Amino acid sequence: MTEDALPPLTGPVEVVGAGLIGTSIALVCRRLGLDVVLRDTSAKHIRTATGLGAGRAATAADRPQLVVVAVPPAEIAGAVVDALSRTDAVVTDVGSVKAAPLAAVADRVRASDLARYVGSHPMAGSERSGPLAASAALFDGRPWAVTPHAGADPRAVGLVESLVLECGAAPLLMDPAEHDRAVARISHLPHLAAVLVAGRLAAAPAEHLALSGQGVRDVTRVAASDPALWQQILESNADAVLDLLGEVRADLDALMSAVAAGSGPGAGTDLVDILARGNAGTAAIPGKHGGPARPTRSVFVSVPDHPGELARLFGDAGEIGVNIEDVHIDHDPGRPVGLTELVVEKGRAEHLLAALESRGWTTHR
Repeated sequence: MTEDALPPLTGPVEVVGAGLIGTSIALVCRRLGLDVVLRDTSAKHIRTATGLGAGRAATAADRPQLVVVAVPPAEIAGAVVDALSRTDAVVTDVGSVKAAPLAAVADRVRASDLARYVGSHPMAGSERSGPLAASAALFDGRPWAVTPHAGADPRAVGLVESLVLECGAAPLLMDPAEHDRAVARISHLPHLAAVLVAGRLAAAPAEHLALSGQGVRDVTRVAASDPALWQQILESNADAVLDLLGEVRADLDALMSAVAAGSGPGAGTDLVDILARGNAGTAAIPGKHGGPARPTRSVFVSVPDHPGELARLFGDAGEIGVNIEDVHIDHDPGRPVGLTELVVEKGRAEHLLAALESRGWTTHR
């Protein structure tokens, strides 16, 4: 369907699961002026979400147009079946694995009801959880997979696409099984890699950890996520994850052999090849707005740890006319100073460095 032909989202919208994702979707729908009803096994989550203005507690009299299931992976199939059995609404879930819930639902409902179910998955989230972490801006500019099965009603697919667009995200139609292979590669495997690296830090001597910089924080950031939730995700997508882990095991064996080969004549060729594949993979990640990645360069600036200094740096960069593509801050443990990394278009880096230095900033090349 073209965007103009998509069925309008008029509500009511029922959200099952008032956590981070569910409450964020509810906040978007309320911003649109839609009636939003909330269900959750946690009365505290309902109170918090309603207090945030995300909607009202559901009643038996509600007749939703769309039900959004936003519960932990192990509970998705049951919640979808329940929604299909008690409403005539289109039902979507926002879980990170699609094929297993679809198969479980298909075994428990009639084909006519299954036609109203269309899985989806927003590629957005946070290390924080619960309704207090929710934001109506969580999905802005993010890809959101829509994964219809062969028997899905096209109008149901269109309504889910309408939700995605209203949330400010970019819908991407995918087969459920292909989606699961994709997220295993770009989400589940990176998470496990971060977990393994972070696990090597847990018993590290304090003097080792004192050397920690932004690099190790970047690599391990996602490892802080909820272990119980990730257990369910990984178990739901075990086949795809295991295939990739097998490939990584082979790569790790090759890497160990390359490192052990030492520095003799030609010994470093395999190691360089492995490192170069990392360069190629990084370059393959799409850039802003899904376009090709543009060459960037990091500009490092010392920023005093005082109120307003970071805002002043951003203001100066804006006046200089250089767009900041990304930013990282590494705090100096021994001084009240942060080393701020500004990622900018490569061709603009030298101009930014010179202009910042002329304004009194201490830069590092």
